[in-house]
Amino acid sequence: MSRSITAFLTLGSLTLFAPATGVGLNAQAPDTVRFTPTVVQPTFAVREPVMTLEPGTVLISETHWGEYFSPEGGAFPGEVGPFFIEGATTNDILVVKVHEVRPNYEFAASNIGPTFGGLSADNRIRMLNDPVPRHRYLWELDLEEMQGTVPLPGSEMSEITIDLKPMLGRVAVAPRGEEAFGGLWPGDFGGNMDAQEIRPGATVYLPIFHDGAYFYFGDGHARQGYGEVNGSGLETSMDVVLEIDLIKGKTIDWPRIEDDDYIMVAGSARPLIDAFRLAHIELVEWMEEEYGFGRWDAYQLLGQLAESTVANIVDPVYTVVAKFPKEYLPKR
Repeated sequence: MSRSITAFLTLGSLTLFAPATGVGLNAQAPDTVRFTPTVVQPTFAVREPVMTLEPGTVLISETHWGEYFSPEGGAFPGEVGPFFIEGATTNDILVVKVHEVRPNYEFAASNIGPTFGGLSADNRIRMLNDPVPRHRYLWELDLEEMQGTVPLPGSEMSEITIDLKPMLGRVAVAPRGEEAFGGLWPGDFGGNMDAQEIRPGATVYLPIFHDGAYFYFGDGHARQGYGEVNGSGLETSMDVVLEIDLIKGKTIDWPRIEDDDYIMVAGSARPLIDAFRLAHIELVEWMEEEYGFGRWDAYQLLGQLAESTVANIVDPVYTVVAKFPKEYLPKR
């Protein structure tokens, strides 16, 4: 367990134990559980839950470790979950407060290649130019200084060191109906949005399509640029602390994100303009419903104050995050 997670437990006066079920509780903190994942899930779907959580629970866990992250390389790990949220219905909103996301492994991998990435062809597009060469960059992580270093074999600089900004690439509920989506897919269920805004201090709001929600998380990135243009962040395993809750009797259409500075919406679609529209339409609706703006007034204000980021330009559908600064919202 990382130093930051231990500090979180100490500050919360928590003493966890680990019985055979992988759950830890005590009388001081009945709303805190420790879960160690053992089952890798390849898709977001309704399936047998790994655990049932009460609203208000603080979940202390980690993303799956996989050989993909190691110097030797290997398969990419899947998702953690699903967690059945007691009392969650399709008339509610799932709330995920991100308290901590921190690397727990000394390496991170990031690949470039001929068929995946924003500047590469993919398996649906033919190109006349030579393909992007396949290369695996192995970053060494300093978990104390929170920095990553990588060799640059084709550059004048022999290596570079950057600060880490850990995030979760995937938070999700089970998609609607009997649908199942592989881990690369984002959508209205959340999924592989690769939004770097999903980091410590953020709260994610997800629509619910099945009673119990069936919550998943995974795909920790020690750092990632907007768009994930090469198709890969600094992929590694993470310690995570998430607080799970519900907003009863309200619904949303697309994932919403909130931090100290912005309210945000993640829209996912192809072409990119549709992802942009979905995110901004939901943001207008949020401003109408919760902050009392008229629809066209909100539209006008987005034109002057909105900030838009491309979260991913590489997945089966693209994700845009539309942001509105909280300093211009009325106080709630």
